[in-house]
Amino acid sequence: IGTLFFLANLVSSALYIVGCSEGLVENFGPSGIMVGDGPPILPDGRWWRFFYCSMLNVLNLIVCLIGASMFAKTSVVILGTVCVSLGSTIISFIIQKPMEVPIPEGNELVQNSTYHVNGSFTGLLATTLQDNLYPDYGRDYTSNGSPVFFSTVFGVLFSGVTGIMAGANMSGELKDPAKNIPRGTLSAVGFTMVCYMVVSVLTAASCSRFLLQNNFIFMLPINVWPPFITIGILTATFSASLSNLIGSSRVLEALAKDNVYGKLLSFVSAGVYRNNPVVAVFLSWALVQLILLIGSLNTIAQINSVLFLLSYLATNLACLGLELASAPNFRPSFKYFTWYTAFGGLFGTLVMMFIINPLYSFCSIVLCILLILLLHLFSPSRSADWGSISQALIFHQVRKYLLMLDSRKDHVKFWRPQILLMVVNPRSSCALIDFVNVLKKSGLYVLGHVKVGPEFADLETDPTLVENSHWLSLVDHLKVKAFIELTVAHSVREGMHHLIRISGMGAMKPNTIVLGFYDNEEPRDFFQSPESLYRTNLFQDEFQGRSLFPLRKDLSEKQLSGSEYISLISDILRMKKNVCVCRHFQLLDKTAVATQGRYKYIDVWPVNFFDPNSDDPFDTSSLFMLQLACIIQMVHGWKHLKLRVFLCDGRTTHITDLTDFRNSRSNELRFKQQLHLLRISASIHQVPEWSRLLASLRGGCVLQTSDDVQVVADNISRAYLLNVNQIIRQNSEQTALTFVYLPPPPRVKNSGQYLQCLTELTTDLPPTVLVHGVSAVTSTTL
Repeated sequence: IGTLFFLANLVSSALYIVGCSEGLVENFGPSGIMVGDGPPILPDGRWWRFFYCSMLNVLNLIVCLIGASMFAKTSVVILGTVCVSLGSTIISFIIQKPMEVPIPEGNELVQNSTYHVNGSFTGLLATTLQDNLYPDYGRDYTSNGSPVFFSTVFGVLFSGVTGIMAGANMSGELKDPAKNIPRGTLSAVGFTMVCYMVVSVLTAASCSRFLLQNNFIFMLPINVWPPFITIGILTATFSASLSNLIGSSRVLEALAKDNVYGKLLSFVSAGVYRNNPVVAVFLSWALVQLILLIGSLNTIAQINSVLFLLSYLATNLACLGLELASAPNFRPSFKYFTWYTAFGGLFGTLVMMFIINPLYSFCSIVLCILLILLLHLFSPSRSADWGSISQALIFHQVRKYLLMLDSRKDHVKFWRPQILLMVVNPRSSCALIDFVNVLKKSGLYVLGHVKVGPEFADLETDPTLVENSHWLSLVDHLKVKAFIELTVAHSVREGMHHLIRISGMGAMKPNTIVLGFYDNEEPRDFFQSPESLYRTNLFQDEFQGRSLFPLRKDLSEKQLSGSEYISLISDILRMKKNVCVCRHFQLLDKTAVATQGRYKYIDVWPVNFFDPNSDDPFDTSSLFMLQLACIIQMVHGWKHLKLRVFLCDGRTTHITDLTDFRNSRSNELRFKQQLHLLRISASIHQVPEWSRLLASLRGGCVLQTSDDVQVVADNISRAYLLNVNQIIRQNSEQTALTFVYLPPPPRVKNSGQYLQCLTELTTDLPPTVLVHGVSAVTSTTL
């Protein structure tokens, strides 16, 4: 808005200077009103007029350099002079007798060499008023006879009321802008409207239409003392040009102070002498001088009107946005302000812009949008703490639509992953955070972190208040679309309960919890590793000489034990949430994955290796794995990878009756049909060694419960897991990602063997996601 006002004031100043110079030439130039048939005082011509404009512009510059006090004194004198001229005009309309008013010699539309054409001043007559009551546009004799329309008249007339924002331009010079601007503006608008209405009615009631169309300075010869009109024209136009020049310099100074254009306007802020922006005045004066080269009054008037209307449109749009955002701190003191007055102003200015000049309007709007985009992307002030109206509007709309989102209307057809990723340390989890951002598929994504500490009452401040900004910077650095949720608790387990229950809002709650794998591997520093895609010094605290998010140095710094980790998985399933456990994601290289060469596959192993069953490929967890694999394959960078499903069919299904025909088919045929119904494109691969491996598993289950109610894995089970791990590794040479069935933790104490079995199952595999689903996520009806 400030930039628009600056440009509009520049053009407006040039407009009034051109108008003032034309008034000088019309009065004191060849065939001028004030010189009659005598020799002209001022020569006429394009460059002579440009010279007069330049002199007037220099005079404006001198007044502005002296300062605002000189401007105020000058304005008061000019206002008094204009009021006297206006008063003489009104009196002349009333007391003057009917007369013939000569048409200017320059009007070649009606003048001829045979006789001199005159127009009629009839005095105040009802018949004259009736004749002028309805529109009848003619042609403009000053523009080579070009037709005049409503838009032409409005474009020129509107330039006379653009001073409505002059108070805002001078707000820095006012003692109490909050009161001075509305009072001064409303009183000025009221006074101007009365003057325009009175003069318009008197003109329509006393001057013939022919005179009005063919003599634009008709008031001069009918005035009781013609020089009054000359003085009024010159002082009014000079005052307006002066007001716009000093206003534009103040707006330019404000733009420089707000650092909107950064170093581009830094010299403007430095060039201030005794609170007078000298450099801004000189720059504004120079730009006005360039605009004067256009020369044509009507052209400048249309540009001026379009720019002012565009600035008013932006102002109305800002006020409308504040009103629609329902921000409590937006309390306009003007009691008649409502959203529909702002919308009416916005719509009206937009319509009138295109009525005046569609081409100028379209170009100005396009350039304005381009300027907004450039400022949004590159302006140093984009990070200024001014408060963003867009944030207020987004909040208002999001709150409204969140209330409309009803969790009772959830349907599996429209299921999407809404993920809570538990992060111990983001410094070592960048690759996993980035991967889960791909996995979320336009769903909710929350990064959760538990700050384990003493009793909250013993803390001086909430530690999450300081860390929250660092986590937000992390989100910006990794370019992920995630929310941040931090909590303080006595243990990770308690904190995870907090996050699962309170993360999200309304119907947008996590349905899938993602955990990193519990192992003893040394964490990798993605922020400092030379070959890391996430390398940055953003999280180095230079003042305290330490790193943010420090890594653990040894195993003693772990915040939970293996049994507590298994309890986390059990708690997640108890809360009816899907769970994913991710391992080896420090090995994930998304650049290599996106390159079609080394990696070719995404593998899915839909079998519970701890307790194999022929129905495993069709249970909830296997279908959930397939859904996640499909989501990954839909993302750019992963689309070229082929989806492979490895079936481990080691049992024979016998047909018992005809009604059980579907279950009698082989797992492969059943699974092919399932993939077809779910519209999943995947190749199916049988594992020939599976029957032999399954036969070696005693009791058909890896984990056995002994007499002392402890979960144990015997040597045979360990050998089985090592063989399974070997088979997966043999098929994973070109695999970018592997999905493996996650068996539920045993419901007995001392379940450390469960974690050991998971470790042996996934050793030396590619990045692996262990998946366990608790609810249906696929639908065949879409």
